[in-house]
Amino acid sequence: MNPLIVVCIFTALIHFAEASASCLRLAGIRTKHVATSLSFVNASLLVSRMSNMFQAPILGGMVDTAILRGSVDLLAANFRYIIFAAFVGNLIALILAPTSIHIFTKAIERFQVRPSVPRLIASLVLPRNFIPLIKSFRLPRLSSLKELSLQGIPKTFLVLNIFVASIYTIGVLASMMAGALVPAYRVTAVQLSAIVNGIATILFTLMVDPGAAHITDQVAQGKRPEKDVRTVVFYLLAGRVVGTLILSQLLFWPSAHYIKTVTLMVKGLFLQ
Repeated sequence: MNPLIVVCIFTALIHFAEASASCLRLAGIRTKHVATSLSFVNASLLVSRMSNMFQAPILGGMVDTAILRGSVDLLAANFRYIIFAAFVGNLIALILAPTSIHIFTKAIERFQVRPSVPRLIASLVLPRNFIPLIKSFRLPRLSSLKELSLQGIPKTFLVLNIFVASIYTIGVLASMMAGALVPAYRVTAVQLSAIVNGIATILFTLMVDPGAAHITDQVAQGKRPEKDVRTVVFYLLAGRVVGTLILSQLLFWPSAHYIKTVTLMVKGLFLQ
């Protein structure tokens, strides 16, 4: 199989898993087990981490091959396909949000009866559970979307979420692209991906996640209606879709050149 297709599939899986984890907030509210639902985030991200484990070596091989063949422009085009795959993964997560919420709700309820995450995960592959999983399929209803309202919900963290999603998407890709532009120092360039991802991490930790968590807590305490969490989940997912479709594509090349510039600055420290 074409390595680009493999990377695109893994990228879509990574972003689907990470985006779907947002649905655990609403599942926690409906089951009244918010703490359990949030602890399930790490379990749901196993797909993301395993996909990344297989994806990373192939990405590295793509960069090395592009350098050897002198096809850096083709590498940049391929990276844009990978960014588009991230958008597809987020879009599928948005469309299947009702399905994810239903499955997560059932999983949390089952966990209360038999508190074992490995058993819970193993039960998903049992043939007898295939039909219930298929019956869990749901699409967003127009009536539910009409109920969503941003009234009383802070907009800042929702807007910042768009930037965070776009930066996370291109962080590693931009650093690898910078490494292809300065192949003699590509290891330095790849290590500098923290410059890009660090910005996203700070914004997410200080601005995005606390805002969403505060609203979730208020709903759990009965101070807000459940639809506020549904609104937050929808706009967090929609923000990821917009961020990866538009901003990631716009910021990819400037970010690669930014990392390239910093790489050359680091290079200068050792050549004095």
